[in-house]
Amino acid sequence: MTDTAVPTRSEADRALKTKHRAMWASGDYPTLASDLIWELGPRLVAATDVRPGERVLDIAAGSGNVAIPAALHGATVVASDLTPELFETGRRLAAEAGAELEWREADAEALPFADDSFDVALSCVGIMFAPHHREAAHQLVRVTAPGGRIGLISWTPEGFIGRMFKVMKPFAAPLPEGAQPAPLWGDEQHVRDLFGDRIADVTAERQTVEIRFPTGEAFRDYFKQHYGPTIAVYNRIADDPDQVAALDAALAALGNDALDASGAMQWEYLLLTARVR
Repeated sequence: MTDTAVPTRSEADRALKTKHRAMWASGDYPTLASDLIWELGPRLVAATDVRPGERVLDIAAGSGNVAIPAALHGATVVASDLTPELFETGRRLAAEAGAELEWREADAEALPFADDSFDVALSCVGIMFAPHHREAAHQLVRVTAPGGRIGLISWTPEGFIGRMFKVMKPFAAPLPEGAQPAPLWGDEQHVRDLFGDRIADVTAERQTVEIRFPTGEAFRDYFKQHYGPTIAVYNRIADDPDQVAALDAALAALGNDALDASGAMQWEYLLLTARVR
């Protein structure tokens, strides 16, 4: 079969994706991924039992924290992302690790791959940021061969990053019509509803990754510099010093509340694996 199932994009949707691409290209997400969450990639590869010779797609791959370890397991890997500006760092990291893989610009809601192209499809806190969840879920299943495996790591609504988005919401632009909040992908029932009876053998477990910052203020300042969604919110309110001050205080309070006595935070995510019927 071919990739004729890829939907035609409207002008509004193209504009939205252009905005998303610019958001993720701002700041320095590759550094954030390397500093804070690189270990999640190998966790996801292990959870889905990626094997030599399998064809693997990493959706919203960023700089490759899933794609690179999958390639090192001997898989044939395509790292896809809406924001190809992230690939420069990914290619360097892959070369340093001795991993060979393909980097491909691709929208998670309109993947440019034929039906049943991959044995395994993965995404680590990536596909969750595609605004139209059902379209992204459909594309993920479409490109995965029957009997193939999917694996997802997504921040939970109740976890630290989910709470961060709630803190930023009053200062952020409203979601476009039809879009859904990213942390819903961290709710097991929401994900099950997206895929319906197209998947089987579902396993879902809430886990945490330990993150260290000396203070809540240090967390806030790091995200203001590195994380595209946080940068976008600050850019939106830049001309209102009172709003900036209020967001500064709210994010610092969130960070300080999450820090334990040793200076560690526990960021919760949902690890979900399944088989495509």
